[in-house]
Amino acid sequence: MNRRTLLGGLLATASVPALAACGGGITSLEGEGNSLAGGGSSKDGVTIGTANFTENQILGYLYAAVLEAAGVKATVRPGLGTREILIPALKGGDIDLLPEYQGALLHYLDPKATVTEEGEMQNALAVALPKGLQILPYGMAEDSDAFAVTRETAKRYKLRSLADLAKHNGKLVIGAAPEVKKRTVGAVGLKDVYGVEFEEFKSLDSSGPLVKGALRKGDVDVANLFTTDTDIKAEGWVVLADPKNLVPGQHVVPLIADRKADSTVRRALAKLGAALTTEQLTELNRQVDKDKKDPEDVARTWAEQHGLAKRSS
Repeated sequence: MNRRTLLGGLLATASVPALAACGGGITSLEGEGNSLAGGGSSKDGVTIGTANFTENQILGYLYAAVLEAAGVKATVRPGLGTREILIPALKGGDIDLLPEYQGALLHYLDPKATVTEEGEMQNALAVALPKGLQILPYGMAEDSDAFAVTRETAKRYKLRSLADLAKHNGKLVIGAAPEVKKRTVGAVGLKDVYGVEFEEFKSLDSSGPLVKGALRKGDVDVANLFTTDTDIKAEGWVVLADPKNLVPGQHVVPLIADRKADSTVRRALAKLGAALTTEQLTELNRQVDKDKKDPEDVARTWAEQHGLAKRSS
């Protein structure tokens, strides 16, 4: 099945509402997630948490900008950490909303999940989510995990795809965020799906200065990066092909607590999802990482320029 083809409804056995598909990859505003719409309220405001990497923080501030434009008080708590911290915080009430990525979230919740197409993943997520949480419509923007090498490394070891890594088992070093060592979209999946075994796993960061610096210096041979990272193109790094579809689709999707998922929040975030493209998100990342701009300022400026936030006086 083509990854871009949307699935019109949920599995027949799932006791959750059906998802209606439409052309831009955005599901309908009615009945998303694993609970019925209409039970939550954002009148007391919404607290948005983010992971500790640039793009997720930008997305958090974009969420805040569009929610505030809709009359919802929004507070951002940036850089809280990984899903191991964020999901419990969401369930426990410390935060109410966070920007997520379909495939990565699904594999966190269900490591044995095999679906890779966006509509199917949305359906699987609705079933897998813990009680009290739901996903809203996913947007156009996508940021997938990528495993990259320098041109020199690709030439030296004749690397074109992830499958080629297994030809050099025990010789190569991979660099990634610590949690990638235990994740399916990471060292576990590379071994199970492609038979890859590394000489060493170096715990660094998520497509950040540590892992990219190590790749430049040759301290690691393979780096786990994000496809929206502008350094991939700038440095001429080679993203290894994934013929067995280890890495699933990673459209940006809001993950929210039922208690806050009212129609105002749903509509505001759906508008953002329908407007923000992968190319635009990549450019926002560049402005923060390369131009050293503040992520909140970058997010608000974009939202204002696209009519999704009130212009600052």
